[in-house]
Amino acid sequence: MTRLNIIHTTGYKYNKRVTLSYNEARMTPLTDAQQVVLESVLKVSPTQAAVSSYRDYWGTRVTAFDMQMPHDHLEVVSNITVEVHRSERVPSDADIAGWDAMSSPETLNTFSDWLPQSQLSAPGEEVLAIIPRVVEDRNPHEAALAIFEWMRGEMTYMSGSTAVTTNAEEAWGQRQGVCQDLAHLAIGALRSCGIPARYVSGYLHPRSTAGIGETVAGQSHAWLEWWDGDWRSWDPTNHKPADDYHVTVAKGRDYRDVPPLKGILSGGGGSALSVSVEITQLA
Repeated sequence: MTRLNIIHTTGYKYNKRVTLSYNEARMTPLTDAQQVVLESVLKVSPTQAAVSSYRDYWGTRVTAFDMQMPHDHLEVVSNITVEVHRSERVPSDADIAGWDAMSSPETLNTFSDWLPQSQLSAPGEEVLAIIPRVVEDRNPHEAALAIFEWMRGEMTYMSGSTAVTTNAEEAWGQRQGVCQDLAHLAIGALRSCGIPARYVSGYLHPRSTAGIGETVAGQSHAWLEWWDGDWRSWDPTNHKPADDYHVTVAKGRDYRDVPPLKGILSGGGGSALSVSVEITQLA
């Protein structure tokens, strides 16, 4: 079990005054079987914003806010405390669904959100030609692990090498990307052979050796989950399952379902963006 405090600050300084804006923030972690949110506060500046919240189709807590007054900046600060207690076990043969079960009408219906390729996950013809050889003569669980190992030998993590609009095929073309791109490519490869997969966004405490009470510069992060009889996690950036230092905020088909902050505005004339994530392990 790990207890973490996370302060995520996003700020925009506009070149010209904005007359009005409508925004959505997805910065509040999920409470599920593997983590519990103990405290969560989200503050918006200017404070005149009208704020509401709802759960979207994917179960993510969304804070919606609009500002119908002139403003020259926007700041959103999420302060949360979450307790994470993940447990990953090696599945037995009895736990793993066979290919017949994976392609059954029941499975296709149950996981209909997680099987079709999305705009960002489609890996392109070159990868689609490679994957059958990677997964040949393997069960679905072994196939997923083989895909991750194949990716490890082909893709390089490179900060700043892509944008949020980069898709899996484009990342594959340059053989590098950030956590978002590695997750999209892995998801696309899994879906291409009939394995349901979903995109996970959240936070990662980057240094498990930090002392209790020590604040470190954390990261917004992306990884994935796939289903082969049960849902299992994988972080392709760090080549391992998600652990107690991974905090889940949202799940979706790809990044477009889970952006931390998005909105529309009138005016502005461009902006300067600042983002910081501070993580403190409390226990």
